[in-house]
Amino acid sequence: MQNLLLVSFEALTGLPEYIAHIFVFVFGAAIGSFLNVVIYRVPNGLSIALPNSACPNCKTAIKPYDNIPVLGWLMLGGKCRSCKEPISWRYPAVELLTAGIFILVYWRIGFTPYLPLTLAFSAAMIVLIFIDAEHMILPNVITYPMFVIALIVRIVFPLVFPDNYFSDTTYGPIASLHGYPTWAVSLAGALFGAFVGGGSLWAVGALWKLLRGVDAMGLGDVKLLLGIGALLGWRLTLLTIFVGAFTGAIAGAAILVIRKDKDMQSQIPFGIFLGIGSFVAMLFGERLIAWYMSQFI
Repeated sequence: MQNLLLVSFEALTGLPEYIAHIFVFVFGAAIGSFLNVVIYRVPNGLSIALPNSACPNCKTAIKPYDNIPVLGWLMLGGKCRSCKEPISWRYPAVELLTAGIFILVYWRIGFTPYLPLTLAFSAAMIVLIFIDAEHMILPNVITYPMFVIALIVRIVFPLVFPDNYFSDTTYGPIASLHGYPTWAVSLAGALFGAFVGGGSLWAVGALWKLLRGVDAMGLGDVKLLLGIGALLGWRLTLLTIFVGAFTGAIAGAAILVIRKDKDMQSQIPFGIFLGIGSFVAMLFGERLIAWYMSQFI
């Protein structure tokens, strides 16, 4: 994303900048509490709206004062108030992680029109990372809407903010379309990014199956990259794949050392590392690519 309409929180509200950071942190923790619900219920085919949150063991409804992000878990000592069954550490971890990532996004993106978009994208990635880590699936109910919403965003944002569009539109082959309406150029970039992301991963998987006779990855990873590619564009999507493969290789090597009797392929859901790669690409991608290209000049 480029040419951001950056307006400082202090200039807009008259309040100190640290107030914005506190608000973003608290808001992120609250969103993280909701993400916990999504992470638990979506893979189990449950509604994310009803019923209210309850203890997975005794089914007792959680009181509102026990459902305060992070603090509720700490006040309960990590145990259900009714049955004393331990509450997974994942709940406060997701809340703190979401709050921390929201702060990082705000620090990098600033108070711009793209802030809500990047926060929503980050929340979706957190959900997918944790679901893939536990269930080794990337639910269609999340990946399909992500792709569709990304296409809509790539059309709407250039119409609302004509001088603020996505960075992939300034590079080939999309740059050759300049002169057409900005929304059309942006949409072309989204479709090309989805093709590069999803298509390249599908091609690698198909080639691996042809050569080795086994599936290298699931179609969930391909669908995820369709959404990432549509939103971030082809350059940042290729960086996502690179960072994902790099971090995945490090994790795979660690697993081989720790669990020598385990099949590495069955231990590493690639969606986790694509999610990590998408964070890096979204927040620092253009700087990383510029630094890398400068090494050849």
